[in-house]
Amino acid sequence: MTTSATNGPLWGLAAQDWADIQEQFARPVYEAAFDRVLKHWMHYLDVGCGAGLALQLAAQRGAIVSGLDASENLLAIARTRVPSADLQQGELESLPYPDAAFDLVTGFNSFQFAANPTQALAEAKRVARPGATVVIMTWGNPEGMPATTLVTCIKHLMPPHPPGTPGPFALSDESKLRAFAAQAGLEPIEVFDTPTPWHFPDLKTALRGLTSTGVCAVAIARTSREQVEQAFTDALAPFRNPDGSYTAMASFRCLITKA
Repeated sequence: MTTSATNGPLWGLAAQDWADIQEQFARPVYEAAFDRVLKHWMHYLDVGCGAGLALQLAAQRGAIVSGLDASENLLAIARTRVPSADLQQGELESLPYPDAAFDLVTGFNSFQFAANPTQALAEAKRVARPGATVVIMTWGNPEGMPATTLVTCIKHLMPPHPPGTPGPFALSDESKLRAFAAQAGLEPIEVFDTPTPWHFPDLKTALRGLTSTGVCAVAIARTSREQVEQAFTDALAPFRNPDGSYTAMASFRCLITKA
């Protein structure tokens, strides 16, 4: 089964909750990346674009934007956010674009979801113009990151992973991230981390956001929504504020590379 056929339905089950809540926490990372690499005239492609928040921010800066994702439900939201964007459903490992078509390509927490991450990154290089920028975003170091417990608390509810399967923090180590880029023929330039506070006004909103991912969809299908929500409720308890809101600090790591 292809990456798109596997991930598309899973990530589309709670597309609006993802767009309204969880996706918003990545805004500081997108802005930090664009401050470094985006020019208003650039032809920009976001692979694994989701509901299109990064594309929307880039278009506001004057970029000519394109996006690809596995989920038609997420793409439907992206089309309302960025009507001018060229948005396509497809495979990260086989991008439907010609060689050397873009000045900037980003994969914001997307390459690791491909069935073949190295091939997906090689495709990003292929469609980037020589000397263009390719940005890879992944989780920051899990050690000492409070939100790690929210990322990992449903692990026991997931089906067993085959031996050697990379986890969510597989590329968090800088040396592994740089090696991943180099393996695809990209030249690593700069690594930077961006803190991203996850703030939920109440438990209901927190559960809507945290259960909106494709990973959670797998856990819910294998067990039950009640079990998954209870795992998150327990993990959220240390982050409860006196007013009933919740705040947990996360961090994302970006590697800027040259094609």
